[in-house]
Amino acid sequence: MRDQIGAPGTGIARREYLLATGAASVSALAGCSVPTAEKEPATTIADHSSPELEKWVDEVPRPGVIEPSGTKNGQPRYEVDIREVEQQIHRDLPPTTVWGYDGQYPGPTIEAEQGEPIYVRWRNELPDDHLLPEDPTVHGDLIPYDTAGVRTVTHLHGGNVEAESDGKARAWFTRDFRETGPEFEKKDYYYANDQPPTTLWYHDHSLGITRLNVYAGLAGFYLLRNEHERGLDLPEGEYEIPLVFQDRSFDEDGSLFYPTAVSDGKGDGSHPEPSIVPQFYGDTSVVNGKAWPRLSVEPRTYRLLLLNGANSRYYNLKLLEYDEDSGETGDDGPPFVQIGNDGGLLSEPVRIADRLELGSSQRADVVVDFADYAGQTLLLHNDALSLYRGPPEKSTETQPLPELMLVDVDDAGGVRDTGQVPDELTTVPEIPVDSADRHRHLTLATQTDEYGRRLYLLGTDEEKSGYRLDDPITEDPTLGDTEIWSLANYTGMSHPIHLHLVHFQMLGRQPVSDYDPTEDGVEPETLESPEPYELGWNDVINVDPAEVVHVIVHFGEYDGLFTDQTGDYMWHCHMIEHEDHDMMRPFRVLPDADDGDTDDTDAGDTDDDG
Repeated sequence: MRDQIGAPGTGIARREYLLATGAASVSALAGCSVPTAEKEPATTIADHSSPELEKWVDEVPRPGVIEPSGTKNGQPRYEVDIREVEQQIHRDLPPTTVWGYDGQYPGPTIEAEQGEPIYVRWRNELPDDHLLPEDPTVHGDLIPYDTAGVRTVTHLHGGNVEAESDGKARAWFTRDFRETGPEFEKKDYYYANDQPPTTLWYHDHSLGITRLNVYAGLAGFYLLRNEHERGLDLPEGEYEIPLVFQDRSFDEDGSLFYPTAVSDGKGDGSHPEPSIVPQFYGDTSVVNGKAWPRLSVEPRTYRLLLLNGANSRYYNLKLLEYDEDSGETGDDGPPFVQIGNDGGLLSEPVRIADRLELGSSQRADVVVDFADYAGQTLLLHNDALSLYRGPPEKSTETQPLPELMLVDVDDAGGVRDTGQVPDELTTVPEIPVDSADRHRHLTLATQTDEYGRRLYLLGTDEEKSGYRLDDPITEDPTLGDTEIWSLANYTGMSHPIHLHLVHFQMLGRQPVSDYDPTEDGVEPETLESPEPYELGWNDVINVDPAEVVHVIVHFGEYDGLFTDQTGDYMWHCHMIEHEDHDMMRPFRVLPDADDGDTDDTDAGDTDDDG
């Protein structure tokens, strides 16, 4: 039974139960050779503290909306320059050098209409040298680190797009397309927008340096609309606010700080310098490109489009009453009423009674009613530990970034808008479990690389300890097939797992101690039900340690939604340090042998330079 308004919250006790019952019995799985769920190192990044900044002095900016620069094949065509700029991230910091789409961080919002395609040319205008130190040992055999220029490629996260426009990691290109990666195919990306309206986002996806490019600022919103959504009478215009949450660290001169060495206590010089780090957790909250900001609202309903754009950090969000003079929190503030997530609107609104969880790259479309809080200040609070659901060591790295943003509710008089969210939002067709053509048993595992650094990998029931990125493809669904993917986490921390191209539905989760990877098929009634924020269509799902998450995915058009596409795509952990090294795998959607190649690519696009 799906939770409706008034339903219980996030169910933390359930996760604690899984950890208690599952971690102790990982090794008991028949034929399982992967490491058991293990402790993460207490300190994994260089010791650094950002300059002390006065909080709550800057207003949250709202990303601008970019307009098309022309047309192509009768459709809008955008040109978005990727440039280095200086931006004031905090009033008391010197301007920070960042990279921005269209010269701004975060990038401008693209607003598109369902069923109306667009073209985008992402133009690399970056300097020859990277803003941050690169580690050439990461995929050193696949990346020409001696190539002049910075490599970029843009992925429309959540986009149901042709393979040529997916923004795969090896489809990179340098300034003016002088050098291109082995999977580069076209300059103008084609987005069909033939999927439910939702909050998508675009970000860099270049192999081996995604973590650096996104950290430098390469991300932005992509909002897909339709008439049905507009007819729901949800807050709009100035009362709809996209918010991207990130964490950053700074040097005294305002420059971005990113660690370049693994700090694991060895001190023996065995790690490269600079070196990739296992995870990154900044000590400064940044919202829409401003550090420690405040948001001014009226005492009425707002629609907030929330995005976790952090490299590694989880967020577990709640609004609390706040006394700015004392810095103390009080009672709960207004609840989030979630109306959508990664893939669009939920079938019905869900009142989040406790906290809203967002793993890296997850989105939540929420409505908040501030009417009862006129004249008050609220704190957007986060209680997620950095090493999420991992060991609770008392170290600085495992502490949350609790204070994200203040919300000032105006003490306005007159009539206050307290619009109601409709009881029914849309129809989300259920994918029946008995329609599955195949059940894949997949693993999240950990090893060490040749330098002794922690290495997270994705595997199968045949290779539970995991594969590297360039190993042969093991996931090759056929167009039109429905599959169950069971993701078993044998590591000591949570991972947000993302599939390109497709959206899937969550069936449920269970402890690894109850999971038999030799059995195909699942019975949802025997599983722990999805959380309220996991309903509907997802493109990211969180998998906790010692836990198995089961999802069902259809490859191709389903009940009038999405499109038929074939070709090569990616699936990976969206903790960006993990996907860079080496928790990312390709998958291939094969054409149906009976129908031929029926993908919905833009056959008329010759991708000339005109």
